[in-house]
Amino acid sequence: HFLEYSTSECHFFNGTERVRFLDRYFHNGEEFVRFDSDWGEYRAVTELGRRVAEQLNGQKDIPGAGAGLGGPRTADTTTGSVRVSLCSG
Repeated sequence: HFLEYSTSECHFFNGTERVRFLDRYFHNGEEFVRFDSDWGEYRAVTELGRRVAEQLNGQKDIPGAGAGLGGPRTADTTTGSVRVSLCSG
C-alpha cells in the first residue's frame, strides 16, 4: 500500500503585503514535488517528482503552471504576482 497526500499552504509576510503559496505533494511521507509561487512552477524535490514536475509545468494553458494534481493554482505566473482568495489543504 502507498500513501499519497498533498498540502496547500499560504504564508503571509508583513500582514498581507506579500503572500507565498506552496502546494506540496508527498508519497509515503516523503515530499516529491512542490509548487512555489515564488518560483511560479513545479519543481522536483526527489527523483520521483522529476517527471511529475515536467508534466505539470507543460500544461501552460492552465494558470500557475498546471492543475494536474490539486486543482487550480492561485499563482499568476505571467505577472509574477499571487492572488489568494482561499487556502485550504
